[in-house]
Amino acid sequence: MATIRKTITLSDTQDAWIKAQIRRGAFTNDSEYIRDLVRRDQEAQDKLANLRAAIAEGLAGGLSDRSLDDIWAEGEARAHQADA
Repeated sequence: MATIRKTITLSDTQDAWIKAQIRRGAFTNDSEYIRDLVRRDQEAQDKLANLRAAIAEGLAGGLSDRSLDDIWAEGEARAHQADA
């Protein structure tokens, strides 16, 4: 994997926070911490995009003639299948 060097500017407080994360052993250096932040942000954006797509799909599906209890039971069944 190719790497690209970036220069960033942080406040003293932000720098102290990163150094504290390194001291507690969560990361080995500043770059590792920043890369972790970017990865987590990417994952959050992916989850948000999936949620938006699911909402759009639901809205496009129109009204359902099923009862709320039926819909809830189906959701619980799906959740149990995902846990298995």
